Amino acid sequence: MVRTLVGWLAFPLSVPFIVGAETFPMSLKQTVETALKQNPDVVMARLDEEKARQAVRVARDPFVPRVVVGSGLAYSNGFPMSIEGAAPSVVQANATQFLFNRPQSYLIAQARENVRGAQLGAEAKRQEVAYRTTSLYLDAERAARIGTLALKDAESLEQVLAAVQAQVREGRTLPLAEKQAALNVARARQTAENLESDQAAAETALAMALGFSAQDRVHPVEVERTLPPLPGAEADVIQSALASSSELRQMESQIAAKELEMRGEKAARLPRADLVAQYAMLARFNNYDEFFKHFQRNNVQLGAALQLPILPGPAVAAQMAQTTSDIEHLRVQLASTRNRIVSDVEQSFRDAQKTATAANVARLDLDVTREQLSVTLAQMEEGRAAMRQVEEARVAENEKWIAFYDAQYALEKARWDLLRLAGGLIANVEKGTSAPVGQRP
Repeated sequence: MVRTLVGWLAFPLSVPFIVGAETFPMSLKQTVETALKQNPDVVMARLDEEKARQAVRVARDPFVPRVVVGSGLAYSNGFPMSIEGAAPSVVQANATQFLFNRPQSYLIAQARENVRGAQLGAEAKRQEVAYRTTSLYLDAERAARIGTLALKDAESLEQVLAAVQAQVREGRTLPLAEKQAALNVARARQTAENLESDQAAAETALAMALGFSAQDRVHPVEVERTLPPLPGAEADVIQSALASSSELRQMESQIAAKELEMRGEKAARLPRADLVAQYAMLARFNNYDEFFKHFQRNNVQLGAALQLPILPGPAVAAQMAQTTSDIEHLRVQLASTRNRIVSDVEQSFRDAQKTATAANVARLDLDVTREQLSVTLAQMEEGRAAMRQVEEARVAENEKWIAFYDAQYALEKARWDLLRLAGGLIANVEKGTSAPVGQRP
């Protein structure tokens, strides 16, 4: 069963190395769902969780009867001497089991608490991977969308360059204007190439986050989706973040496990009882009847071995002191993590407000530029504006669209970050899509 589980967990990691390089078109929802199944960090967290479960079985093992059957068969010439601490015998069996052992009982409780901690750690890793995947998806989507606009920008600038070159040939403008127009085209092409490179890097990083190989790419598909909602008022989000933080719960679990460890160390002073069960089949050729008054072939011994520590030594106190230091260290770390979460929520709210304002300004700026383009087109139809002016207005509009998309993606990232802190990112991603975040008509 364990081998099957481990094989199932490791299967997603082995697939990418078998198939060839591919491009996977995915929506944000599909991307996050795939990452939560196949991301290497998530898979390793599940393996750690399974390892913690098996540690409970290991800790319980001494309380389960263990029977060993063997033989101490030997020929004796003279007195029958012991073989590895036991009398020579044809067949012998020994059973061992802890009957009462408080340190081991606390070790079992600690192992169970470690399972809970591993589960919380796996959930924290899921939240982290979901946000990281969402961020990579937005980066890839932004690079693809803005890259398309940058190419259109370059095409418009090429038309401006052609118009300027015609004016230079006609002697209506200086050659410097042609050089300036050529420089603008080169800059636009450079921007488009950089965005194409950024898109390839983001799609590759996204593929690796989903457990695919570095040769694969995940391409965001254009699917309408809602702008992530604000999770609530700032004070409510702070309380929700503190209550739902798997990181805090995991640290509290670590403290509880350390406290159980200290109780187990303290219990080293308590008595212990172990099962004693032995069976031996003896033979006459070992000379038992010559040195003992009575020979018995089948022999059984059943009872308990008791131990009462009188002087446990200084190591117990030293171990307890070390564990106490570990607990205090974890408590300080827990308080620091609480403060960091509160600070992160407050900063995330400030970022969300700033990005919302920036997105509003970018939209207003875009509206003004689009209106200016409409005016320029109308003037061209009336013969009061040249094609060069129209193309320059189109370039300005493309630049405003790029600024608008940048502002929209920054706003969406800030909202997702708030949902991550509040513990609702995965649930909101799984809700699906309905309305566009920002789309060019």
